[in-house]
Amino acid sequence: MPNSSTEAPSTGWVGRKLASGSVLPALIALLVAVVLYSITIGRYDLSVRDVAYILIDNIHPLVTPYWDQVQEVVVEQVRLPRIMEAVIVGFGLAVSGAALQGLFRNPLVDPGIIGVTSGAGFGGTLAILIGLQGYLLLGLAFLFGVGSVFLVKLLATVRGRTSMLTLVLAGVVISAFFSAAISIAKLLADPFQKLPAITYWLMGSIASSNYLDVLLVAAAVVPSAVAIYLLRFQINIMSLGEEKARALGTKVVLVQWIILLASALISAGVVATSGIIGWVGLVIPHVARALVGADHQRLLPVSGVMGAIYLLMVDNLARTVTTAEIPLGIITALIGVPVFAVILRRLHAKGGWSSD
Repeated sequence: MPNSSTEAPSTGWVGRKLASGSVLPALIALLVAVVLYSITIGRYDLSVRDVAYILIDNIHPLVTPYWDQVQEVVVEQVRLPRIMEAVIVGFGLAVSGAALQGLFRNPLVDPGIIGVTSGAGFGGTLAILIGLQGYLLLGLAFLFGVGSVFLVKLLATVRGRTSMLTLVLAGVVISAFFSAAISIAKLLADPFQKLPAITYWLMGSIASSNYLDVLLVAAAVVPSAVAIYLLRFQINIMSLGEEKARALGTKVVLVQWIILLASALISAGVVATSGIIGWVGLVIPHVARALVGADHQRLLPVSGVMGAIYLLMVDNLARTVTTAEIPLGIITALIGVPVFAVILRRLHAKGGWSSD
């Protein structure tokens, strides 16, 4: 009898371990399928076979291509860069959201809470207001986004110590300040040209993506996501509390700075190239945590791939539901609010964050 009673929990634990370990490969396969499907949909219909042959032709040229030049341009120059940017943006926002929720030990934290989103939004708004375009706009948005996290950290640090609660409050203050600054800029903008441009940019869109935009956002997201993943065990320890982390030998201040700066770089890069896309970094980590648990070794990659799939599907809706394209920020908010409300109810019913 004792043997059977001890074997049952062990078998159940092994089963859960194997189940959570199979989630990431399944999600990667789903991401590949969604990418191929996304290339086929739009106003110019294509089949998966057409897309596959067009892409393969770039690696191993076919003797007699059967498609026309228009199909090749649609796949390679219009849809593929847009899809690549959606995948990178969704991945980066979800990873930074999962890392910040672990660092702050708070399920309500996302990249926007540390002031980066509003700061980068103001930088881009200011650039449009004074007539800057292209990479000057991207550079100013990125500069204000990264600068905002330094302001938040400066406000929250007293005598060399940073309280997580104070850091959140400082982020709220800086976000409110930049939101007010954005409102002033919109008030001063030309209502016929600059104001519509500011408004549409702030709502988030990747409609005009090109390969250089993909390269820029990848340069911000990929190294930052790698840095966050390398600190996955430290985030696990930090989620136990700052005092316990110090007792276990964690360099708390250094870990805080790296996570904050990496998240700031991701958010600033996303806002600079795509505008403000909210709710991805807030909602997706909760769904991923329900699948694989709170261990950031599994949670971070699963969150990233889920974020990529989610934002790609949202972008598919944005460009196919109506003739006029819907900004991504509107759809992510419409989906994210009710989903997060359900998650919040579940957390409250279970007794809060600690039991998740």
